[in-house]
Amino acid sequence: MSTRRTTTLDDQPIPVRIKLAATWTSFMFLYAYVDILGFFTPGIVEDILDGRVFEFDLSQTFSTTALTLMAVPILMIVLSTTLPARPARITNLVVAALYVPVTVFNILGASWLIFYGLGIVLELILLALVVRYAWTWPREA
Repeated sequence: MSTRRTTTLDDQPIPVRIKLAATWTSFMFLYAYVDILGFFTPGIVEDILDGRVFEFDLSQTFSTTALTLMAVPILMIVLSTTLPARPARITNLVVAALYVPVTVFNILGASWLIFYGLGIVLELILLALVVRYAWTWPREA
């Protein structure tokens, strides 16, 4: 007769920097995939081919702004892991707070409210996690 031995998995605490980097990575992928999948919304590609996105003319300014909005979460992955603790904490709190209105703005003009609404809710949850992780950053004893 064999005896089954049960063992508990080693569940080591995850450092706050890793939590922040993982959360920003998730946010970045979600942000990009909502945009990519949005191309399948009827009429979107035609509007882009006509030189318009939502209410904006396609231009170097539009593309530079879009790149900047995508680059910030990408850079937050690096900054969360490389900045000293205090600047990393402050940067995460400020950038996450600034991205809340940017994220909510994306619902304007959305024709597929369930799709875009879900994307926005998930992005806001991730931003809330960034704020929580940064706000509760462990202190030295």
